[in-house]
Amino acid sequence: MLNKTKVVVTIGPSTMEKEQIKRLMLGGMDVARLNMSHSNYSFCTDIIEKINELNEELHLSIAIMLDLEGPEVRTGKFLNGQAYFRQGDKIRIYMDEVIGDSTKFSVNYSNLIKEVTHNSIIKVKDGMMSFEVIDIKNDCIICEVLTDGVIENHQTVKVEGVKLKLPKMSTKDETDVVFAHKLNVDFIALSYVCSQEDVLAVSDILIRLKNDHIGLISKIETEEAVNNLDEIVRVSDGIMVARGDLGVDIPIERVPGVQKKIIDKCHKAGIISIVATELLSSMERTNRPTRAEVSDVANAVLDGADAVMLSNETTIGKYPIETLTMMEKIINSAEKDIDYIEFIKNKEDRENNITGMISHSVVECASKLDCCAIIAPTMSGYTARMMSNCRPSCPIIAVSPSEATVKSLQLHFAVNPVLIDEIKDFDKIIEVSKKVTFELISTQPGDRIIITGGYPFNEVKSTNFMKIEEL
Repeated sequence: MLNKTKVVVTIGPSTMEKEQIKRLMLGGMDVARLNMSHSNYSFCTDIIEKINELNEELHLSIAIMLDLEGPEVRTGKFLNGQAYFRQGDKIRIYMDEVIGDSTKFSVNYSNLIKEVTHNSIIKVKDGMMSFEVIDIKNDCIICEVLTDGVIENHQTVKVEGVKLKLPKMSTKDETDVVFAHKLNVDFIALSYVCSQEDVLAVSDILIRLKNDHIGLISKIETEEAVNNLDEIVRVSDGIMVARGDLGVDIPIERVPGVQKKIIDKCHKAGIISIVATELLSSMERTNRPTRAEVSDVANAVLDGADAVMLSNETTIGKYPIETLTMMEKIINSAEKDIDYIEFIKNKEDRENNITGMISHSVVECASKLDCCAIIAPTMSGYTARMMSNCRPSCPIIAVSPSEATVKSLQLHFAVNPVLIDEIKDFDKIIEVSKKVTFELISTQPGDRIIITGGYPFNEVKSTNFMKIEEL
C-alpha cells in the first residue's frame, strides 16, 4: 500500500550510517532533511553522497531538504555536550564564548545583553527551560533558574514577549544556500521567516545562481509569521508548521488551531504543507508512542497535510527505524478515514484553466469509479501537483524522464514519482503506465486506472487527455 501523506526524516548521529539510511529509504522516507543548525558541510556532503548512491542502487528518487539555521539565538557549547540546571540556582549567560556548565553558558548573539531587562524571561530548548533575569552586568546576564532540566549544545534561545533585533539573513545562511545549490538539493527550509521579504531574499540568490529547481519551504515559528501568513504563502512553495519554536512565541494552546489554519491556507493556495516537531517524541527513548502522539499524527493526516516530519526521533533517538515504521502505520490507518469527497468538492470551483479542470475531473472520476491508481506522464510535474491538491483517494503515479521533476514531487500528497526513459509514442505511454502500476500496486483483474497528461508528450504544456484502462 502506497501511503499518500509523505514523511520527512531528519538525518543525524542515529541514522548517518549507510545501512541505516538504506533502511529508512526502504521503510518509507520520502525526503531526507539535513539541519544546518547542527550539521557541517562535511557531514551533509557525506549524507547526500550516500543517498545518491542508494537512489541509484535501489532505483529510488529520495529527495534532499536542507534546513537553514536562520536568524536565531543559540547556546554555545557545554562541557561534555550538556549541563543540568537546578531550579532556584543562580547562573550567568555570557555574550562571549565560554564552555558551559551547570553555572553558566554563552549565546551567539552579543546584543542579547542590551535587549533584555530585569525580570525578562529567557526560554531555552523550545521553552522547556526558563530563566528569569535578576541582574545585568557588563559581560553577562545573571538569571535565576525557573525550571529544572538539561540544556545541550546549540539549543535555541528566546526572550518571552521580546522581538530580538536579529539580522534578516546571516552570512552563514547565504553561504548555505550556495552550498545547497552546488550539491543539487531539492528543497530549502527557511527558518524564522517573518514576511515575504525573507523568502524573496533566498529566491533572489537562487535566481542569481540560475537555479529554478530548489523549492522553498517557509517555516512558521513566530507570531509575526502567523500574522503575515497570506503574503508568505504567496511566495513559498510550501509551509512547515514548526511547532517547537512556534509554541514558545505564541501561547502553546493556540498551536493546534494555527496548525489547522496553515494547512487549510496551503491547500487553498495549492502549495505543500508540512507538520513538524514532537510528533512521536516519546520514541526517542521508547519503542512505542503515546496514544496522544498517535492522535496528533492522525489529525495532521485527516486535516490533509502533505507531509509530516521526524526530527529528534531520527537524529538522536534510540529507535529511528521503529519510529518511521510506526509513522507509516499511523498514516496508513488515518488515510482510510480521510473525507476525500469533501476535499474534492472544496476544489470544485477553484480550477479555471484546462489542466485544472481535467485534473479535478480525473480525481473525481477516480473516486467514483474506485480506480486503483492515476497515472500521470509528466515533464514538469504540473498535472500531478494539480491532482494532488484535489486530494485523490488513490495514489497518483507520476512517471517522468526528468530526475529533477521526480524529486520535486516527493513532498506532494498522494504523488508517487517514478523515473522512466524518454517516451513519445502514445501506445508506449499506456504500456509503461500499466507496467509501473503492476510494480507498485497489488492489483486484481478488472481493476481500473486513469491515465492523464499532455499529448504529444514532451511537446504540449497543458493536460489534454484522460483515458480509463481496465487491467
